[in-house]
Amino acid sequence: MTDTPASADDDRSQPSRRDVLAGGAGFLAAVAGLSLLSSGARAADAPRPHIVYILADDLGFADVGFHGSDIKTPNLDHLAAQGARLGQFYTQPFCTPTRAAFLTGRYPLHYGLQVGAIPSGAKYGLATDEFLLPQALKDVGYRTALVGKWHLGHADQKFWPRQRGFDSFYGPLVGEIDHFKHEAHGVTDWYHDNTQVKEEGYDTELFGKEAVRLIAAHDPKTPLFLYLAFTAPHTPFQAPQSYLDQYAHIADPQRRAYAAMITAMDDQIGHVVAALTSRGMRENTLIVFHSDNGGTRSKMFAGEGAVAGDLPASNAPYRDGKGSLYEGGTRVVALANWPGRIAPGAAEGVMHVVDMLPTLAKLAGASLAKSKPLDGVDVWPALAAGQAGRAGIVYNVEPTQGAVRDGRWKLVWRVVLPPTAELFDVEADPSETTDVSAQHPEKVAELQGKVVALARTMAPPLFYAAALKAALSAPLSTPGLALYEMGLDDD
Repeated sequence: MTDTPASADDDRSQPSRRDVLAGGAGFLAAVAGLSLLSSGARAADAPRPHIVYILADDLGFADVGFHGSDIKTPNLDHLAAQGARLGQFYTQPFCTPTRAAFLTGRYPLHYGLQVGAIPSGAKYGLATDEFLLPQALKDVGYRTALVGKWHLGHADQKFWPRQRGFDSFYGPLVGEIDHFKHEAHGVTDWYHDNTQVKEEGYDTELFGKEAVRLIAAHDPKTPLFLYLAFTAPHTPFQAPQSYLDQYAHIADPQRRAYAAMITAMDDQIGHVVAALTSRGMRENTLIVFHSDNGGTRSKMFAGEGAVAGDLPASNAPYRDGKGSLYEGGTRVVALANWPGRIAPGAAEGVMHVVDMLPTLAKLAGASLAKSKPLDGVDVWPALAAGQAGRAGIVYNVEPTQGAVRDGRWKLVWRVVLPPTAELFDVEADPSETTDVSAQHPEKVAELQGKVVALARTMAPPLFYAAALKAALSAPLSTPGLALYEMGLDDD
């Protein structure tokens, strides 16, 4: 099996037994669900669409109206009702890895971003030899714009959006900012292109305003790729008073603010759709919306600032949340909408965010010859017509744990002491309530072999190196004089 990028033009047969047993490369091809590529549900006859790709930040699976929430999301509900509700859309368990997977079409284990998110004090970023989606789209005449959060490298300008294929950038570079002050650790993190700017306003509303401005000024004859990456509803939980007042009946201030943030984001999405309609672009615009990972259920993964009270996100009916390899951390709320091109209804085929690059590139007529070997495949038939998706996915592989899915079977394997290996039938038990590893030891062993094969090919996690450097270079910690005098330590 070669390492050529997968595309909708592939007409390869099913992977051989030798491919599967060969390890990482064979497994990645085997789980790709190549059978869907021969489907007649192609987009080859469609015009090149405008693409508006909208990302929420730490949004809970259950926290939208079309999933039954009391949180008001009428604009997303309308897009979902008129488009495809993606029931098995997967991301990485953290923000940076998901964004990298989207833009590269490759699992982050290949380039060292598989662990955590890039901390504010870190100097690394997404490798500059990776060929990104905006670069591919620019090559075929798209206007490319990022409005919102980047979080793929901030310490060196070579990592910044304008240097990675975006014609324009507006928003923050790091992962967590004050939504009104636009600061991280007291430092302004707000940019227009490569220039730091200071502006007043609520970031969600500023993102919507900038997206509307770009659309209003855009020539509809030129295809547009707008990547709109909201910081909502990531901590800190903050919203304008007018939105907080809409949820005055919620006693918990954290959940009140969280709900307000989601509704504020939904309003801005409504403004963007209205702007597309006003410019005569809506009928030929593909809108994709999803969260970057599951909603946060553990304070360990809530962010760099302190969070008081209970965490308000709900990923029901799925287990756990952000930072976890369980479904609640990786199966996210998602939809796709393109009038006349995507059939309304539930699309239950398995898809992963790595599939978006080859899928969008195919629609745009963009070449991926410059890409490194892809993990993503063109899932247009699953996206547009509700057909079968991938056969399996890699949730993540890192030095301490790994998780993969092969058909109905999912392995979650932790190798830290004491090690645990859990096997779930996620078709029958999507909430992962019952570990069936004891009943299927042969399947556990098979999937462990896949994880080991992938681990042998992975790049060292950049997060670990940065964390070690930060720990070793920290100033000397000493107890205060008062503690010495009392004969106490400061543990």
